[in-house]
Amino acid sequence: MATDPLFDFTGKVALITGGSRGLGYRMAMALAERGADIIVASRKLEKCEEVAGEIRALGRRAHAISAHAGKWDECDRLIEESYGAFGRVDILINNAGMSPAAPSHEVSEQLFDSVLNLNFKGPFRLASRIGKRMADGDGGCIINISSVAADGGFPGVVPYSGAKAALDAMTRSLAREYAPKVRVNAIQAGPFLTDIAKAWDEKSREEQPVALGRPGEPDEIVTAALMLASDSSSYTTGAILRVDGGPR
Repeated sequence: MATDPLFDFTGKVALITGGSRGLGYRMAMALAERGADIIVASRKLEKCEEVAGEIRALGRRAHAISAHAGKWDECDRLIEESYGAFGRVDILINNAGMSPAAPSHEVSEQLFDSVLNLNFKGPFRLASRIGKRMADGDGGCIINISSVAADGGFPGVVPYSGAKAALDAMTRSLAREYAPKVRVNAIQAGPFLTDIAKAWDEKSREEQPVALGRPGEPDEIVTAALMLASDSSSYTTGAILRVDGGPR
């Protein structure tokens, strides 16, 4: 693929959690197609290796790591292994997440902790430690994949909504803390046809109460991620970009 100078990531290293499928996979491939080397992280090593193989077939370097992005010690191991493999991380995309639906009064402590850990605690650990290394080095950018649930008032996913609201607040705070060498932004994703959509009814998979009237295809996240990751967006930090099909 010919590389547009605005989206040339040659020589960059990107670490993507939840990078073996869905939005993470699409972002990993889009960056690799434009020159980036990729660290693919998720809990299933076999799936990460498959994606890493696709990236290597493009002529890029790739490294697969099995890690639970909601566990503090595994985040630390992921960081050390990533820097051990490539010596640097220029782009961090905190994409791994989960959004199980349940009435609030039925949410167990275990479920609550699992949702908060994966959607907020892990991203905080990765962003704070990698952000510090970026700030002490050549700089970089962090993209947190948030959700319209952060401020949309959706019933049945209250722990998830709270975790994503915290992620947005973290984005703005870290943008100040690690400026000017590190940019930290978030994408508030709307309804996308990823694995989570398998639990939707048929009508929801075809229609959504948004301006565009439909859920998004995973490829439709790509341009937003490329824009925020690009050096040409060097004046954009602390931004929360909605990619959600428009107002409800």
